[in-house]
Amino acid sequence: MTLTRGGPARAWGGTAAHRFYSVVVFVLLASLDNVAIGLVPPLYGSIAEAFDVPQRSLGLVTAVSFLVSAVAAVAWAYVGDRSNRKPLLMVGTLIWALGTAGSGVAGNYPAFLAAQLLAAVGLGAVGSVGFSVVTDLISPRRRGLVMSFWGLSQGVGTLAGTLVGGLLGAADWRRPFLLLTVVGLAATAAYLFTYDIRRGESQPELADALATGAEYDYRISRADLPRILDRRTNRWLILQGLTAQAAFGSLVWLPVLFRERAEAQGYSGPTAVVVGSVFATLFQLGGVLSIVGGLAGDALHRRTPRGRALVAAIGILAALPFYLVLFFVPIRIDVPDGAANGAVVQAVLGSVFTEPTVGLSLLTAVFALALTSANSPNWFALIADVNPPEHRGTVYSLGNLVNGVGRAGGNYLVGVAFQGLRAAFPPPLNYAVGLAAFQLFFIPTGIMYWLASRTSPKDIAEVHDVLAARAERL
Repeated sequence: MTLTRGGPARAWGGTAAHRFYSVVVFVLLASLDNVAIGLVPPLYGSIAEAFDVPQRSLGLVTAVSFLVSAVAAVAWAYVGDRSNRKPLLMVGTLIWALGTAGSGVAGNYPAFLAAQLLAAVGLGAVGSVGFSVVTDLISPRRRGLVMSFWGLSQGVGTLAGTLVGGLLGAADWRRPFLLLTVVGLAATAAYLFTYDIRRGESQPELADALATGAEYDYRISRADLPRILDRRTNRWLILQGLTAQAAFGSLVWLPVLFRERAEAQGYSGPTAVVVGSVFATLFQLGGVLSIVGGLAGDALHRRTPRGRALVAAIGILAALPFYLVLFFVPIRIDVPDGAANGAVVQAVLGSVFTEPTVGLSLLTAVFALALTSANSPNWFALIADVNPPEHRGTVYSLGNLVNGVGRAGGNYLVGVAFQGLRAAFPPPLNYAVGLAAFQLFFIPTGIMYWLASRTSPKDIAEVHDVLAARAERL
């Protein structure tokens, strides 16, 4: 394959406003797939009651959905690295919208499970193919910062899903799924007005060639797969997801922990669901500070190519004690039982300032999530740094596959652990102990990032040399 010339109109594709609109659409879609992920956990109790199944069966749905989405992403990404990415994103979005609609109208547990798995297949396209597109817009110098917004949009999506699920689904668990279906269809329509971003557009090595109207037409092939795994940094970036996501996957039970705390203090089920969702949403706001992690990664990367991996390693390991404090600090919940959702939300927000235990828990959560959120933008940026453009979607999807296995395992096994701990620790203490134990998976994660910091300088230099040689051929 070679760099070939194309027409000037095709060379840069749309105006600055058109490019900005396209980026916004991709980032919003990254948040929507996480809305879908965050929607179900706050509704475990309501859906389990409606289908007459135990809550752990709903945990299984979430766990299997993570895994199916991750497996599907590998196929979506490989095709995306070989072909036009825009139609793939539109088809994937339509599939998850259809699955979400099926979830909202399901009449029994098997139908709900099938609909969620269909949605998971579509979700696999949004993350993997969308990541490939966005990295082609970001220069290496600012990858950490921009990828922090990409990762932040996913975190915000999870928060929105948790909040929408708890508030809109408190009285009728089906409504959030139907609302998300409409949003998904609107997102598909928005894709029609985006333009096709060219591969390699952000690489400084290719800038002069692309400015003359050349087209980077290198595409992945099956022969490239062993080469991808031969890069040692890729191996560490992929493997760390197994342990990191075991810990992160357990955190989807955070709304359940706070719901159980509310019920233990005598609140009714519907009020407890709202309380759990709002507290879990508040306590995940530290993820907004992933921007700081991205900026720190960019700054240290300019000093040493080890920088991004070192920032991620330090953040992951330093967060562990804050998580342990968060799960065990008792909080006093004072909200009007049985009141409208707005009144309950207002009372929870007010308790941050009037109840010292709530304020302390929020501060601890902000520190914990701010530190671990350094992982996301630097992981994204490192994948782009150590791989040429035609490999990035596939490497991301392989990492996402391992992430899915870890997240599915963490999400499901922590539910089993809660049941096993119930005999020794009555609710809600069993939830606190189980969640604390699963955060220990962050220790091997931090070690693997440190190892990636040792291999990344060589891999980054090799990619630079490959792209420079390709540009020279033109």
